[in-house]
Amino acid sequence: MTPEPLNALLNVIDVEATCWAGPPPSGQVSEIIEVGVCVLDLRTLECVERRSLIVRPERSQVSAFCTALTSLTPEAVAAGLTFPEACGVLRRDYRSDLRPWASWGEYDRRQFQRQAGQAPFPFGARHTNAKAVYAAAFGLPRPGMAQALVHAGLPLVRTRHQGGDDAWNIAALIAHLVRRGHWPAAAAAVPGGH
Repeated sequence: MTPEPLNALLNVIDVEATCWAGPPPSGQVSEIIEVGVCVLDLRTLECVERRSLIVRPERSQVSAFCTALTSLTPEAVAAGLTFPEACGVLRRDYRSDLRPWASWGEYDRRQFQRQAGQAPFPFGARHTNAKAVYAAAFGLPRPGMAQALVHAGLPLVRTRHQGGDDAWNIAALIAHLVRRGHWPAAAAAVPGGH
């Protein structure tokens, strides 16, 4: 069996992070507590794998506001992987340093960059901001994921603000873009794509 071409698979990433109704409490910073991954086969436009990695924060606590938004409890994240372990899983199981990847907006990429002091950045340079591509393709002012799903006539699968589910929904939007010829081929084929 020959391995799949690296540019045939796209890692779609969505993160959830500690958050509060207002500013963070003194001494706390927003940290990733879930990494949702959906692997989209760009040839078949099928999601071939979906996973949610729960990550234990080191410099913040899950607030009641955060639990209400994400359904992640302090107890659930306390049993999660460390951030370096989660980055290791991304590199080992999803070849994240080699495959192109996408997220809805820049938040996810920036959150990983903010935490890069805890572990090496797990992704390669081929990142595509799917939100910007969708907005440009359909002339919309930077739609939220739920708004884009309605626009595309696609269902919201499962639960918003859960990383694995959001990654799945973003992958469906990317497949929608690919079918209509709006997904930048360079992002999937050569280093330095969008």
